[in-house]
Amino acid sequence: MIEHAIFAAGCFWGVEEEFRKLPGVNATAVGYTGGTVANPTYRNVCSGRTGHAEAVKISFTPEQIGYRQLLEIFWQCHDPTTLNRQGPDVGSQYRSAIFYANESQQQAAEESLIQQQTSGRYRQPIVTEITPLTAFWLAEPEHQQYLAKRR
Repeated sequence: MIEHAIFAAGCFWGVEEEFRKLPGVNATAVGYTGGTVANPTYRNVCSGRTGHAEAVKISFTPEQIGYRQLLEIFWQCHDPTTLNRQGPDVGSQYRSAIFYANESQQQAAEESLIQQQTSGRYRQPIVTEITPLTAFWLAEPEHQQYLAKRR
């Protein structure tokens, strides 16, 4: 059975690449979620006025890679202590967020956040949002596997 995880951790191009090549990950897609505008475009989201975050949808086989393992990769691939910023990218569309699809994912995400916050790894508080998934809008085709296409 295939499950899905949706994470926002800055610019979706690099985040997608982190997850795309993992064993047990069947597919990845970049898109937008967490906002108020239906069918947003890259240009809309980059304006910062839609409320959406750039996010990655990960389709995975839980017998090969678990949701908790994906959470570990999520924490490692970005700085969850910077509010609305990752590296040079600034704006709410680059926020750190976990969008959960069910109660099990919510519980795992909340436990994982507590583990990370108490691990001593971060000097600043984690600002990652943990929020229910509403809709996930696919980004335009040119953004899908962007970095893989550039090699």
